[in-house]
Amino acid sequence: MFCIKRFCFVMTIVSAAPLTELEKAVNHLIDVFHKYSNTSSNLIDPAGIEKLCSDLDVSRTDIRFLMLAWTMKAEKQGYITHEEWTRGLKALRADTIDELKKALPQLEKEVRTPSNFADFYAYAFRYSLTEEKPESTDIETICQLLDTVMGSTFRPQVDYFVEYLKIQKDYKVINMDQWMGFYRFCNEISFPDMSEYSPGLAWPLVLNNFVEWIREKQA
Repeated sequence: MFCIKRFCFVMTIVSAAPLTELEKAVNHLIDVFHKYSNTSSNLIDPAGIEKLCSDLDVSRTDIRFLMLAWTMKAEKQGYITHEEWTRGLKALRADTIDELKKALPQLEKEVRTPSNFADFYAYAFRYSLTEEKPESTDIETICQLLDTVMGSTFRPQVDYFVEYLKIQKDYKVINMDQWMGFYRFCNEISFPDMSEYSPGLAWPLVLNNFVEWIREKQA
């Protein structure tokens, strides 16, 4: 205690309150993010993603990484912001790489439920877009994306469609309507007989051409 004239003051030292579990988890998220981020841009860039994938034992073309990006709602292919990183890991209740790695199998199971997969399928297309082509994706990329996203579920349809896309000359790019049309095709049309398919049911023209090509092969 010290006094100035007639007034006395009591000095106390207030120690910092211990961190809550939530605060500790947030700090872990930040620390892990900075392990992979570029210090100048404060983004996880392509080099950081390569390192992240290596630590998770997945490749950049693995569907589980794409599912992780979907959970983060990552907007730009090859980059993850701090906000996206935090959103994704909080959703997965993971604040370490080991926990994130362990969460991937359950994430894949959840994404493959019908209620989530349609949204994930649409996201995969948006994620593939570039600044140069903001509304469509080239055929080569589409073929790779189809194999990654749909190959394990609709292998015959994907194989035939990829073969068709590679030999046809009418389309150099695929847009969202055409991409979602193929998803509808896989879920609504029996394959390979395609007896329910009718060109008059508002299918994208590329799918009309695809079905005609298959029927010619089957004749």
